[in-house]
Amino acid sequence: MSFLTVTTRPQAQLHSFRKVGLSSQVRCYAAQGKGVSMKQQQNQGYKGNKNQKLTKKQKCMEAMRNNRSPGAFVQLPSGQLNHELFQSQRLDELTLPDFNAEDITVANLGKALTFPLPENDVARVFGVPRNVLLDFRILSKAASVVRDVTIKLVDRLQAASQESSQENRFVLSGSAGNGKSFLLLQGVEYAASAGWLVMYIPRCISLVNSSTPYSYDLRTQTYLQPVFAQQTLQRFRTANQHALSLLSAEDKIDLPDCLSLPRGTPLLKLIDVGLKDQTSAPIVLTALLEALGKQTKIPVLLAVDDFQALFTKTAYKTPQFQSIRAWHLSMPRLILEYASGRKSFARGAVVGALSLSDKTYSLSPELRYALHLQSWLQPSPYLKVAPEITTFTRGIQILKVPEKLSVNEAASLFEVWNKNRTLHTSANDELFLAKYTESGGNPRDFVWKGLLSTLQT
Repeated sequence: MSFLTVTTRPQAQLHSFRKVGLSSQVRCYAAQGKGVSMKQQQNQGYKGNKNQKLTKKQKCMEAMRNNRSPGAFVQLPSGQLNHELFQSQRLDELTLPDFNAEDITVANLGKALTFPLPENDVARVFGVPRNVLLDFRILSKAASVVRDVTIKLVDRLQAASQESSQENRFVLSGSAGNGKSFLLLQGVEYAASAGWLVMYIPRCISLVNSSTPYSYDLRTQTYLQPVFAQQTLQRFRTANQHALSLLSAEDKIDLPDCLSLPRGTPLLKLIDVGLKDQTSAPIVLTALLEALGKQTKIPVLLAVDDFQALFTKTAYKTPQFQSIRAWHLSMPRLILEYASGRKSFARGAVVGALSLSDKTYSLSPELRYALHLQSWLQPSPYLKVAPEITTFTRGIQILKVPEKLSVNEAASLFEVWNKNRTLHTSANDELFLAKYTESGGNPRDFVWKGLLSTLQT
């Protein structure tokens, strides 16, 4: 090979590249092979091909990785514990007296009672607060202890059964974990056992955390929540069907789209209108409560947990992306009208419970001052206090829940968890007094940081 051929061949190649151009060069360098595309490589990654069939175990593990929420404890069905290893430690159902209206007396003070929870029970239909649900999932049967404040709450409800809810509007208050949600649930179960009509909102935060759709209504100048209103109608119908079958509307009821129900219409038929048409559910729910407020045959209980969420800024936004206050939403507004006494039941009560566990929708200083919980703690003079807070809290009474359990109440609670075979150490007086002292008598700490902490090593 001559020197001429060696020097001229690269020049010829360079000349051919110049003819092809820069764009062709880029395409040549960026071109992919015919074997595997870039998209397929990204899908495969280091975990292998996602399109390949996964075994049942692999699917279960993948679902567990995707679900990062802590969730609630779910009991393993006893039918799956057939191995002889589990026979000696099989959990027997608690055998305690049932929680009935006639049993809530001073004679049963400090004793543990179990909730029967039939299919149409209020707690089963409406649900319970999350912290209560966790306790019930661990226990073999839902139970609670009759406290001194339970007797006081029942006495107030007994008096309210013959009076207007205008004079029976009160809120349960106290420190975190002292049993306000359990006390409200006891009041709900008592009212249902005594034949009341009960509407229970166990998680009022769900009304303001933007978890359901909403739309603006020019007629009421509020944001309607049709999905939650329809769910409330369905649950109220299921839990109170027998009592509702005895009631009918005392006046003519006007509904949207020129629809009206004549006087004497059964209230079950009114509820069915809201169940069939979701858009009319908020108006039907309002008409239903007004009809229940006029009748005098059966007392009505409106119970609301997380009551402080009704006075906060919500996660809902206006078209200008401004936070909507709770009283501009249809469901919180309806509850506040009965809590403030603007609307009332001829017989019944409105009971709320303040929660201190959620920091997003916490108890504000303005609400503390309006409810006279801490009259010495006035709101900042540099912040504008909404006048609705004062308006909707006027006349609400406070029922203080004790900060700690009495020794007899704590002993009954200790016995319940001991029968449930929760303790992994010997159940004796020393253990009881140690956990009671460590928790300071606080019910939640006594159970979760005291008795259940024995599961940790």
